[in-house]
Amino acid sequence: MDTLATPTAAPPVLYGAPAPAGELLPWSWAEQRLVAARNYWIATTRPNGRPHCRPVWGVWLADGFWFSTGSLARHNLAANPQITLHLESGDQVVIVEGVAAAVTGAGRLQAFLAAYNPKYDWDAAATDDQVTDSAGAAGPAYRVRPRVVFGWEADMRAPTRWSFPDPTTSVTP
Repeated sequence: MDTLATPTAAPPVLYGAPAPAGELLPWSWAEQRLVAARNYWIATTRPNGRPHCRPVWGVWLADGFWFSTGSLARHNLAANPQITLHLESGDQVVIVEGVAAAVTGAGRLQAFLAAYNPKYDWDAAATDDQVTDSAGAAGPAYRVRPRVVFGWEADMRAPTRWSFPDPTTSVTP
């Protein structure tokens, strides 16, 4: 499993203007909330352009956010892999914008399921092309690589934008 590069922190643009310079939150603040969350909201776009939003279970690992879905989101992500996910809190806000990619192969899904099953007391198992459970639910698994993450505390204190380098470009010294 590859790990995410350390993001760069800066004040975000809020309501059409840069946030006032001030205290920025450390990336560990957002990462702790992403790991601890139980429910995550994802937003995708249907092939006809209409928005689609729903809660999912998932896990934040060193290489991004992992989840599985058998819903309409699967068709949406095939047409447009851009995705936004956010946590439930309006006081401890974390919003991730990134790209979702389907992950196949039982071996590649092991770290995801090793974290997911104990977190939700579930019995998901990997096949060559999807995740299944004993209730018969099945669907693809996705990894979301963040491009940018936004976060702030209650009353919009310490608004921060974390930017991640594009993993497809290499930097040479």
